[in-house]
Parts: sequence; C-alpha cells; structure tokens
Amino acid sequence: MAPSEILVLLEKDRPDIQWVVDGDGYQYLVEGVGSAFEGLNPVKRQQLVYSVLNPLIADGSLHAVTIRTYTPAEKSAS
Repeated sequence: MAPSEILVLLEKDRPDIQWVVDGDGYQYLVEGVGSAFEGLNPVKRQQLVYSVLNPLIADGSLHAVTIRTYTPAEKSAS
C-alpha cells in the first residue's frame, strides 16, 4: 500500500487533522497535527488514528505503523 493511499483515507475520515504519511510499503510513519488531539492522552490519540487504520491492519494491507500526534501548540513548540 502506498503512503498516498493511507493519506487519502485519513484525510477523508479526519479532515480536521493535518496528516503526513511516509513509508516504504512495509513500515509507515503517520503524523497528525490537529486540535482534535487536545485533551487526549497518548492512548486515546493512538486509538483515534487506529480507528481509521484498523481495517487495513486486519486485512494485511498495512503492517508496521509508527504514529505521532500533536496539537497545533505542541507542533509549533517542537
């Protein structure tokens, strides 16, 4: 699966988040920046992203995924 395909799914499901997806067909990095992450602990943030990706993981289309999530304030401070 191409990173662009994952990006389309994330943007469709959560257009309120700015997404960046990189990967080589096996291992992917998904980064999201949005106010949707405000007030959520790290587990809840991961669950929000996995709610979109789980069908791809379940059918074997998507393998190793690293997820990084930020609020806009957190991203601007990094």
